[in-house]
Amino acid sequence: MSEHAAQHAVVEKIDAWLPQTQCTQCGYPRCRAYAEAVAEGKADINQCPPGNEVTIQALATLLHTPPKPLDPRFGVHKPRAIAVIDENVCIGCRKCLDVCPVDAILGARKHMHTVIAQECTGCALCLPPCPVDCIAMVPVAPVPNAGPWPDYARAETDRWRTRNEKRLWRLAQRKQARRASTSKVVPTALLPSDANKIRAEIYAAVERVRAKKSQRNEKGS
Repeated sequence: MSEHAAQHAVVEKIDAWLPQTQCTQCGYPRCRAYAEAVAEGKADINQCPPGNEVTIQALATLLHTPPKPLDPRFGVHKPRAIAVIDENVCIGCRKCLDVCPVDAILGARKHMHTVIAQECTGCALCLPPCPVDCIAMVPVAPVPNAGPWPDYARAETDRWRTRNEKRLWRLAQRKQARRASTSKVVPTALLPSDANKIRAEIYAAVERVRAKKSQRNEKGS
């Protein structure tokens, strides 16, 4: 086996022991990137809060190194939770769709979005970009006796890995298509009137949400 093939095999084994939440807490953009960094000695084995002790122990055994506690600089282990969108508040801005690493959110611009519960990894990456705070992380019961982790089943983590890979492939194809189209067409700048119109639409949507919240609060009091 060549050195490259041997390194690839190690990365595969490391990646198999990551829960594939794609949460970026480890400091890398996806689980695969963290696996590659561990294999190259650029990252430690205790940087995955979702995997916690199970992942740390497995990587320690795999790499013949002593186990160690989860490094608090990368977060703490939390019980499993999934994202839930308040569809009455959602303004359809698509910002959560753009950041979900496994395409677990369905929706279209100016239409409400919803989360596919069984596909949500609980990464919480959709929370920060939401302009109206309509997304909450809701705890879910652990999957009993389904895998090495108490919070995740092996079948889920394998599926999330595949969904992340398909998303990355789709985005790469889209980027390539845009490059091909822009090479044939002279790009035109966004007119100030268009930019102002977009800002006005977003502002109006946010104001509508605020009005709805105010009405609900008045009824509640």
